Amino acid sequence: MGLFTFIKNAGAKIFGSKKNTKDKTAVVTAEKEREEELENAKAAKKLETTIHDLDLKIENLNIHISNDMATISGKAYDQATREKIILVVGNVEGIAQVDDNMEVENKEPEAVFHTVERGDTLGKIAQEHYGSASKYPEIFEANKPMLTDPDKIYPGQVLRIPALKN
Repeated sequence: MGLFTFIKNAGAKIFGSKKNTKDKTAVVTAEKEREEELENAKAAKKLETTIHDLDLKIENLNIHISNDMATISGKAYDQATREKIILVVGNVEGIAQVDDNMEVENKEPEAVFHTVERGDTLGKIAQEHYGSASKYPEIFEANKPMLTDPDKIYPGQVLRIPALKN
C-alpha cells in the first residue's frame, strides 16, 4: 500500500514522555540515541502485542520505529486486516507516518481512510462517504476491534471506510 500520514500528536500514548518533548536543535549524544532506540523498540513491541491481542491475523509481524515513522512488515490474512494494522500503529501519539511493507494473503478492495475532525460523528462520516447517516454501523464494524463504542472517536483519529457491499 505504501506510506501513510497520521497526526503525530493524536492517538494512544505508548511512548515515554521524552518522545514528544525532544529538542530537535539539541546535540544528540550517543547515550540519548541509545535511549531513544530502546524506547522505540519497547513501543514497537507493545504495538505488536496489541495487534496480537486484537486477534488481527498476520504472520511474521515486525514493526520498526525510527523517529516518528513506523515500518510494518509481515503477511496479513486479508486487506481489512492489513488496514486495521496500519491504523493501530498510526493512531498512536508520536507516529506521523506508517510505511506499509506487508503482503496480503487474500486480496480484496482497499478501503478509504478518513481522518476524524472536530464535530465528526460516525453518522456524519457515513453521510459524507455513503450518502446516508444510518450506515454508520458499517464504519463502526469496519474499525472493530480498535473501536469499542461508536461514540468514542476523537479528532485526528484515522478510520477505515470500506466500500459498501451490494
